[in-house]
Amino acid sequence: MKLIFIFLLAVTTSLYAEDFPASWWKEVPRSQASGWEILPQDAAHGEVILSKRTELGIFSNFGATPFTLDGIVFGSVEGLWQSLKYPDPKIPHDIRHQIQDWAHTREQVSMMTGFEAKRAGTAANEIYRQYGLKNVNWQDHFFDYVDYQTGSEFHYGLIKRALRAKLNQNPGLWDLLLSTKCLKLRSDHQASPNEPASFRYFEIFMHLRNERLTTPCI
Repeated sequence: MKLIFIFLLAVTTSLYAEDFPASWWKEVPRSQASGWEILPQDAAHGEVILSKRTELGIFSNFGATPFTLDGIVFGSVEGLWQSLKYPDPKIPHDIRHQIQDWAHTREQVSMMTGFEAKRAGTAANEIYRQYGLKNVNWQDHFFDYVDYQTGSEFHYGLIKRALRAKLNQNPGLWDLLLSTKCLKLRSDHQASPNEPASFRYFEIFMHLRNERLTTPCI
């Protein structure tokens, strides 16, 4: 019985490995990892890390995947996210215009990608703390995206629309997402179980993936 079990396990593992590129789980020396990083090999069976070290890293908000949303062009989802914190030139009564400490314009941040966009957001966070600000905006709607109420709900809907636009407007991304089949997608950094749903882009991608799979994942 034990030999049969080992044989079945080996067959299952082999079939599983053949379904997907081995590069998605490539071993990376721990000495090369950043402090925040979850490495590709850290995925459990049935999971894959959306690691920036593999082709799946394109699904990160950091990915340089330009898209247009409601007539506005963005360089990445991170660029959209962080630009919401900056004064909106289309809204004269935006109180953030009274602050002179902004290192960038909203338009500049919207076209940023990767860690550059993240740093722009970190700089904005410091201004928010200094001046006691909470609300960001999308068009004429101002909201607190970490209020865990209507603001967080609005932000979730916005980010989900942005991720869908990213998939629709960047050739090959839908095919790559669908090629993950029913693997559980995980972020390459530690996600807090208490963070708003909009932060969990990997789960949003699983919801979007399910819409197109012939047999939706359970």
